[in-house]
Amino acid sequence: MEGRAREAVTMSGPDDLHHHTSPDGPADDDPASVNPASVNPGDLAFWAKPWEERVAVFAELRRADRPVLFPEPEMPWMEAFGFQRGNGHYALVRHADVAEASRRPEVFCSSRGTIAGTLDPPPEFMEYFGSMITMDDPRHARLRRIVSRAFTARVVARITDAIDAAAVRIIEDFRPKGGGDFVAEVAGRLPLKIICDLMGVPPERHDRVFELSNLIVGSFDPEYMPDLAELGPSVIAAGEELRQMVHEIAAQRAERPADDLTSVLTHANVEGESLTDAEIGSFFILLIVAGNETTRNAIAHGLDLLTRHPGQRALWTSDFERLAPTAVEEIVRYASPVNLMRRTVTRDYELGGQWFKDGDKVLMYYCSANRDETVFDDPDTFDITRDPNPHLGFGAPGPHFCLGAHLARQEITVMFRELFRRLPDIRTTAPPERLESNFINGIKHLECAF
Repeated sequence: MEGRAREAVTMSGPDDLHHHTSPDGPADDDPASVNPASVNPGDLAFWAKPWEERVAVFAELRRADRPVLFPEPEMPWMEAFGFQRGNGHYALVRHADVAEASRRPEVFCSSRGTIAGTLDPPPEFMEYFGSMITMDDPRHARLRRIVSRAFTARVVARITDAIDAAAVRIIEDFRPKGGGDFVAEVAGRLPLKIICDLMGVPPERHDRVFELSNLIVGSFDPEYMPDLAELGPSVIAAGEELRQMVHEIAAQRAERPADDLTSVLTHANVEGESLTDAEIGSFFILLIVAGNETTRNAIAHGLDLLTRHPGQRALWTSDFERLAPTAVEEIVRYASPVNLMRRTVTRDYELGGQWFKDGDKVLMYYCSANRDETVFDDPDTFDITRDPNPHLGFGAPGPHFCLGAHLARQEITVMFRELFRRLPDIRTTAPPERLESNFINGIKHLECAF
């Protein structure tokens, strides 16, 4: 599939996104062969549809002859805050297309928007949420070079005992209750504690970090944002509070270093490079969102999947350690905690049968790529023995592959090891209450009993 890519040597056609002129062929005037009526994955209403409906739509889109163009949805509450609408987005839904776009950051760039869908964010938004995932090289390479030392497999191995102890404490605190909200009581607590401990956030502030994280990630969900008119100011305020929190810790660590990540970031110097206060603040927000939200949702989805697939659960518990690596990867593939990321095209380029030009916006739908029938046998089947499993749940290979993948895998493994050991009959008792979000495939609440 890599060989399909060819860089254009002439300018593309008119600005109409439907009309891209190939340098060696006629203009593509006809729309892609599939354009499901009344369905736009760029619209928040799409993500409120039942999960099965969304899976079916993406399966249909993968059968299209090239990426489908969808119009820009109207979001007046975001435009009022300064977000700029564009001309729509192309949906990258096939595994090969998402992987190729991820490996070509010089063509599919991150600095012109990644997490706000197809809307272009205002400067004040980027001030808080403009960490590594919204950067291109050389800025991205510099920041990743500094922080990557804290997230290697060797470093994660050193904190394994701390992860084990945290999981045990969380489960034992939950045991007397006999059940309840698995997300609030278990799944959300482990990654939150690990990230906060890594950054040196004191325990008495962990719950507040949890609340702010929910507000940022759940900003389109009425439970966390009853009035969408307040979305912009509320999210910025949450980002400012988190940034001030880590700035206070960083100021302390500058004078008295401790054994935590904030100390490492504050005193980091790689080839003469160090982080600014703003970079440390935005990186902390990224950690809270990426390191906390995605892992807690993988754990929550995992319990739901294992409850609905008792045969897979019995298989895993029969030989936990041998099957843990493939089981964890399958949970991440099947759940795809991060639905999508955006990229913006920088030059004429062909991908998946579509010619793109400078300024075109694409959304890389990991949730669809992870069910690509050309890559995964029986992709809608939950199979903890699946191997190989080249899912894109941690992002595709390339400069933006998830730094915390090792940590996430370890946390998921430890949590299920201790759950099976200490609460062997734990099960969900109601369908998951899903987060209304196009970005995160989140579970807000999940009732369980044991």
